[in-house]
Amino acid sequence: MTGPADSLLDRVAAEGIELVRIGWCDTHGVLRGKTVTAAALGRALDEGIGMVSTLMLKDTSDRTAFKVFEPGGTAGLDGFGFANNLVLRANAASFRVLPWTSATGWLQGQPFHQDGRPVELDTRRVLQSALERLKSAGFGMLCGLEVEFHIYRITDTQSQLDPELSAWPGLPPAVSLVHPGYNLLNEAWFDMAEEPLRIVQRTAQGLGLPLASLEIELGPSQVEAVFEPTDALVAADNMVLFRNAVKMALRRAGYHATFMCRPPFPNIMSSGWHLHQSLVDVASGRNAFVRGQPAPGSAAGEASHTLSPTGEHWLAGLLEHGCGMSVFCTPTANGYARFRPNALAPQSVLWGRDNRGAMLRVVGHCGDPGTRIENRIGEPAANPYLYMASQVHAGLDGIERQLKAPPATDAPYSGAGTRLPASLGDALQALAQDTRLAAAFGDTFISYFTRIKDAERHRFDAAEDKEDFQRREYFSRT
Repeated sequence: MTGPADSLLDRVAAEGIELVRIGWCDTHGVLRGKTVTAAALGRALDEGIGMVSTLMLKDTSDRTAFKVFEPGGTAGLDGFGFANNLVLRANAASFRVLPWTSATGWLQGQPFHQDGRPVELDTRRVLQSALERLKSAGFGMLCGLEVEFHIYRITDTQSQLDPELSAWPGLPPAVSLVHPGYNLLNEAWFDMAEEPLRIVQRTAQGLGLPLASLEIELGPSQVEAVFEPTDALVAADNMVLFRNAVKMALRRAGYHATFMCRPPFPNIMSSGWHLHQSLVDVASGRNAFVRGQPAPGSAAGEASHTLSPTGEHWLAGLLEHGCGMSVFCTPTANGYARFRPNALAPQSVLWGRDNRGAMLRVVGHCGDPGTRIENRIGEPAANPYLYMASQVHAGLDGIERQLKAPPATDAPYSGAGTRLPASLGDALQALAQDTRLAAAFGDTFISYFTRIKDAERHRFDAAEDKEDFQRREYFSRT
């Protein structure tokens, strides 16, 4: 009987594939991995590939945040130490042919310990565990993605590639705009930026991603990609693949794409990643947020007027843990400047009905199968697995405790509500204080994640030139 690995090897041979990249998503949402020849693929599928464990211990600069060569340097991290090996195992069913290069395939990998145990600190594993918890409660999760990002034309790579100027991290390329901005959804601006947007389209569709639309956003060189809703794990996988693939495809054509929230230029607009979410009742297959009729006596500004009890509890859970989950939704030091008044970005932990100034936007009406909650706190650089896992754990807490949501806001910038964290340090402190959310992720993971983000925070706080820090740390590579 032919298995998935045998079928894949047959396909690789039939299609003339020469190289296969086996990619794994790191703590920061970046694809890393190894490339094997077609001849070596069978052994890689059977045995896995050695992967240095320090890849899981790095901050955003690629510095190892743990002292792996000192006794006790990785205390509390079972299976880590002295830059030992993990085993990267590929999922044969994830195979895709890369549309921007020749004779090259791609496989999704996940790390395992050498004794065969899954690495529980792997962020994809974190989401898988959260979704198992959700399934035990009788639900699945659908997510739709709205991803804002910036595309620039590369004008010069001399500084970036000059060995005399290399540093850790290095400089980005010199760039110019692909459209001047400040004319939302302008068709002329779309036409001006059509060449790179066509690359985005063909790359996404060539990888089988459910791209729905491409749009001109308000800021200079800012664009948006919108995806149809899918199962949460599939949506997270798609986000990882999309973000990393379009950067590579655009780079080959002379463009620099960045998912950094606030690129290091004057007069830019911040980019957000708006995560639309709903629950599916496993037993019936129906949207568990849909309410047939408004609750008796409810007013339009009450959650029970629009959402089912399950939907209201989920909404209340997201509000309850809004500050604690912010570091998973906005994990970089750069992203917190986005939380400002009247910027189509949230400032406080509030919800609203179809209100794009609130942190949570409830979309839909009674009987509407598309009823959902949009979280507007995320930045496009976020690790998708952690972003979505934070929603699951927060929402489930609301369901389990049957939390009630406060009335909707119609003035999201009035100063009402708890203010969102103003910095990465504030966000880490909020997570530490949110004991229920931290417990849901597990003490080991929270300690590990906090250690890595603290390394980034300390370097940012110590940087004399914070603009240069962000230019090198985020714009160059995010």
